[in-house]
Amino acid sequence: MTKKVCIYARVSTTEQSCERQLIELRELCDNHNYTIIKEYVDEGISGSIKSRPALDQMLKDAMTRKFEMVVTLELSRLGRSVQNMCEISAILKSKKIDLLIKNQNVDTSTIVGDFFFNVMNAVSQYEKDLISERVRSGLEKARKKGRIGGKKSINGLTRNKILEMKKAGASIRNIKSQLKVGSDTIKKVIEKDLIDSIEDLGGDLEYAR
Repeated sequence: MTKKVCIYARVSTTEQSCERQLIELRELCDNHNYTIIKEYVDEGISGSIKSRPALDQMLKDAMTRKFEMVVTLELSRLGRSVQNMCEISAILKSKKIDLLIKNQNVDTSTIVGDFFFNVMNAVSQYEKDLISERVRSGLEKARKKGRIGGKKSINGLTRNKILEMKKAGASIRNIKSQLKVGSDTIKKVIEKDLIDSIEDLGGDLEYAR
């Protein structure tokens, strides 16, 4: 009995095409005698964007285990960060769905592949704890210096603009110059957004279990 798999492919701009990825992945599946159930394709969507239509649909279909394995070309095609990659892997693992990354030779159905993701998950948790500790430490220092509550909070529009510019690749210096916002404020907005994203995805994982 052949393994039922799905393919996931993504390119960041509309000028690019997923066809090369799809050809390679179809060939890989054919060589392994896998049966392709569905192909999920996100075109013109940056990897930094949290919501990706095809990926979101793939994870929804994973909840009903429509396939036994996800096949993709590179880690960077699937996850937008180490944390995100681990969270996606955990969702799939909770449904006993394997993950095959062609270019990195990772197959979570094997002992070595599963170990690789366990290491990644440990690194992800460490980074999450480190960021949380930095935020707590920064707030504590600000309280001691009497700065908490002393400055007017930035509005939602400015916060969204900071995140948009950062995701577009702007440096903190450029953001500071254009928006007239302090470097510390920019860093706190970025760190809080990252923590919120991790917590949101953590909730998704609890639901998946």
